[in-house]
Amino acid sequence: MNETATTSPDSASGPLTPDDFGRVTDSIVASMSRVIDGKPEAVRSALVALLAEGHLLIEDVPGVGKTMLARALAASVDASVRRIQFTPDLLPGDVTGVSVFNPVDREFEFKPGAIFANVVIADEINRSSPKTQSALLEAMEEQQVTVDGRTHLLPDPFLVVATQNPLEMEGTYALPEAQRDRFMMRISMGYPDARSEALMLRQRDSVNPLEAIRPVVTAERVTQLIAWARAVHVSPAVEDYAVALAHATRTHPDLRLGASPRATLQLVRAAKVWAALDGRGFVIPDDVTALLAPVFAHRLIPSRAAAGGRPSADVVASTLERIAGSVRVPLAARM
Repeated sequence: MNETATTSPDSASGPLTPDDFGRVTDSIVASMSRVIDGKPEAVRSALVALLAEGHLLIEDVPGVGKTMLARALAASVDASVRRIQFTPDLLPGDVTGVSVFNPVDREFEFKPGAIFANVVIADEINRSSPKTQSALLEAMEEQQVTVDGRTHLLPDPFLVVATQNPLEMEGTYALPEAQRDRFMMRISMGYPDARSEALMLRQRDSVNPLEAIRPVVTAERVTQLIAWARAVHVSPAVEDYAVALAHATRTHPDLRLGASPRATLQLVRAAKVWAALDGRGFVIPDDVTALLAPVFAHRLIPSRAAAGGRPSADVVASTLERIAGSVRVPLAARM
């Protein structure tokens, strides 16, 4: 059984130092790992999305811990958290909010929807209609929602962690291209190894592991972590490398839709966080290539000729591997 954390969350009490950044991010990883055992890549990816001011899409079969990962991240941050269970009857107003007429004041009042939180868990997002999914577009891109002509700002920091089942599952809708492009990263959990699954059986027989998690960092401290990662240096050579990779996806004959300019921006932002988590103040090409598939793959659409009956995911994965191997890697990464 996990021991319950009793320390207070790390709060903003002055400028961050390199040691502070490493200590605080390590505490977030340790907190999440109390629940997500044996999946360090998934935990790190969730942290990268948070600190790079992106949004995370977790796609996998039911029962492998997608929602658990999202809830573990939310529970580790002392901030407002809302969970939206996406169902076929969910309406856009349930997400963004609605204007309600107040008969006393004879005016319309805005009632905020579930999107008004620092961390929003969009559970099984592809079980709702595309119309409801589109209610997230403005929020994810501009950190605001517009209802009845009035714009309402969302809290800062703001992160959407969405889970979805594969499209082959019954009762799912495909996410529109514009919606997929709003997600900085897409990851999969995969099945646990035998040791982790046996440990899960012993630990979760009578105890919910999420109850053992206490916030380890405040929203204000997260804002400082974001600013620290944003200041990581990216040399012109590495920027050109990221652009070359994106351009290669747009001209590759096996792809009908390549990576957008937004994808290039998010690749570099994520690489900055990746470098900061490794204790570096500068990005190297390996940071970019490590994130190429999580940031690009869900945005790419293979051509029909390239697919030839193969799953789209396999075509995209093999194409990205060829692109990564064909684009020249810069040598002067710190310049």
